[in-house]
Amino acid sequence: MHEPHDAAVQPPVAQPENEPDDGPRPLGVGVEPTGHPPVDAHLRRLADADRLDVAGHLEVYEDAHRGLRDTLAELDRG
Repeated sequence: MHEPHDAAVQPPVAQPENEPDDGPRPLGVGVEPTGHPPVDAHLRRLADADRLDVAGHLEVYEDAHRGLRDTLAELDRG
C-alpha cells in the first residue's frame, strides 16, 4: 500500500478562544490516487467525514474499511 507523503498532511486550523465553534472543519489530510479505481473511490469516501460531526465519522470509516476489505478479497479471488 502506498504511504502518504508528510507534505500532504496539514495540521488542523486552530480555533481562537474568543470565536464561537461553528461546527466541523476539514482536517486537510490529502489522499494520493493509487491507480486502482475501486481503492481510490473508497479512499475518497473518507473525505465525507470532514463534513460530519464526530458522531458521523464511525459510519464513514466503517464503510471505507468494508469497501477496502471487499476489494482486497476480490483481488485474492482473482
